[in-house]
Amino acid sequence: MTRILVTNDDGYRSIGIRALADALSPLGEVTIVAPIEEASAIGHALTLRRPLRLETIADRIFAVDGTPTDCVNIAVTQIYKGLPDLVVSGINKGWNLGDDVTYSGTVAGALEAALLGVPGIAVSLRMTRGEYDFGPSAEAAASMAEALLRRPLPPRVLLNINVPSGQPNGFRVTVQAKRNHVTSVDVRHDPKGRPYFWIGEGQDDWEPHDQSDYQAVRDGYVSLTPLHPDLTAHHALAAVEQLSLEHEARVR
Repeated sequence: MTRILVTNDDGYRSIGIRALADALSPLGEVTIVAPIEEASAIGHALTLRRPLRLETIADRIFAVDGTPTDCVNIAVTQIYKGLPDLVVSGINKGWNLGDDVTYSGTVAGALEAALLGVPGIAVSLRMTRGEYDFGPSAEAAASMAEALLRRPLPPRVLLNINVPSGQPNGFRVTVQAKRNHVTSVDVRHDPKGRPYFWIGEGQDDWEPHDQSDYQAVRDGYVSLTPLHPDLTAHHALAAVEQLSLEHEARVR
């Protein structure tokens, strides 16, 4: 039977992860291994400086007091005793578009799968102030999961899915958007007058691009972006080679 691991960064109590697991259940045996507490914006962090606890919540539902990356590794080594056939991370409350994938714990769960040689999918839904309707995003995730199990992507490639609110117009294959990201740090003081800091976004302007993930979801489409962990700037190799040659010439 096909074994599907489901994780997230919103915690095992999230309604989104249950909707995702239910949608994937026709495809195989689904196991949830997710953080005990919310671990949003934690990126690809791995817990190395304290022990981790694994708690059984219900049949095939487990919680780890760590990050999404921890959850994938604990699942592989302690629950499966091997690799699953697919890892799906989500459904996140809020998009993970463009440069934000570097911060995303949701994407990190799928990224860890790719590093381990397992097909990985990250799924995120537009943030809303009211109740979330996870139905369309769960359906989109299940549809792509079924396709991926039939025809896997190249090794070490994961699929980042972002879904608009409501019923999508369809699917678009996209690239990562770029934005002018300026961090805002708000300085506040506790009752004893000691300063503390609150990090937020001071500016968030997306660069126009017809094929970007941001443009796709803004147009009402499900964005499908293939990602990989290779951060090498291949187009800059020649420039770095020139810098190296110039340095060697100076030190001779």
